[in-house]
Amino acid sequence: MEELSIITQLSHEFGTPEYVKGGGGNTSYKNESTLWVKPSGTTLSGLTEETFVQLNRSKIDDLYNTETPADSAAREELVKNMMADAVSGGSGRPSVEAPLHNVLSTKYVVHTHALLVNGMTCAIEGEEVAQRLFPEALWVEYIDAGYTLCMELKGRIEQYEAEHGKTPGVILLKNHGIFVSGDTAEEIRAHYASIMDPLRAEYDRLGINETLAISESATDSETEERIRSLFGGDAQFVASSGSFTCVPGPITPDHLVYARAFPFDAELTEDNVSAYRTTHGFAPKVVIANGRVYGLGTTEKNARLALEFAMDGAQVMQLSQAFGGVEYMSDPAREFIENWEVESYRQSVAS
Repeated sequence: MEELSIITQLSHEFGTPEYVKGGGGNTSYKNESTLWVKPSGTTLSGLTEETFVQLNRSKIDDLYNTETPADSAAREELVKNMMADAVSGGSGRPSVEAPLHNVLSTKYVVHTHALLVNGMTCAIEGEEVAQRLFPEALWVEYIDAGYTLCMELKGRIEQYEAEHGKTPGVILLKNHGIFVSGDTAEEIRAHYASIMDPLRAEYDRLGINETLAISESATDSETEERIRSLFGGDAQFVASSGSFTCVPGPITPDHLVYARAFPFDAELTEDNVSAYRTTHGFAPKVVIANGRVYGLGTTEKNARLALEFAMDGAQVMQLSQAFGGVEYMSDPAREFIENWEVESYRQSVAS
């Protein structure tokens, strides 16, 4: 099918580190009856035409009219089961954003967590800047991902369509990323260029770039061994780099999933490790010690991704200085992601 070939190519184009890291982002193609969407936890760059999960759109539509439980865990379980029931082909679990993809009336949707975009969406003045630079884009304050985001955005999209006579080509999500929709590959590419190019120009004008300053230092096997000893099974694998300024709080769901909200930067002692676990309820994924930054994981890929997202978070924080500095997610928003089964699943697939 030509359309599946097109969305696969778009997935590869926008599956580069400039736009997503790890298993982040998702893409889709739809006709009147079926939605083809990226499976949760897989990479955009690795998608093939056969990889996409197929969903019955009429069954997804049922979700919009279903009364869901007030309890978030029960609600998300219901939504997960309804999405599983809607699957008509392919393997894996459909992206948690599938119901939102279904709302958008265009053939193609490409959702990413582009670094240049998140420098704005994670910034204190992000909304103000977006309204100035991108007046036709739909800006959305932070809303819990998945069902809650879909249902809120459904109303916003319908209102936008009533006011503008068209589906929003660009949706900017605070502390999250960007949705781009269009009926052709050229539309998708043009919408992305209309966002990325002005942002590059704005960062350049303000003298801020995305290059991360890393203070190089020699690998430290003694510190690595100390980390393995103190963090046990949570640090079966360790990846490290020279020192850089880590973001000290939660900025996006992806960063929470792969690198946790808070790095460990205390002295490497049993008491400090115990205090971190007591405070946060889990071990860190990023440790700052003796002039280096360490990513921890239960697999080699886990550890590498933790370090990669620590770097990405540092770059987002650096870029956000152009727009008033970084604005962190609220504690309730952070806790929702930390306890969300969907994100645990996504991480397990990506590992």
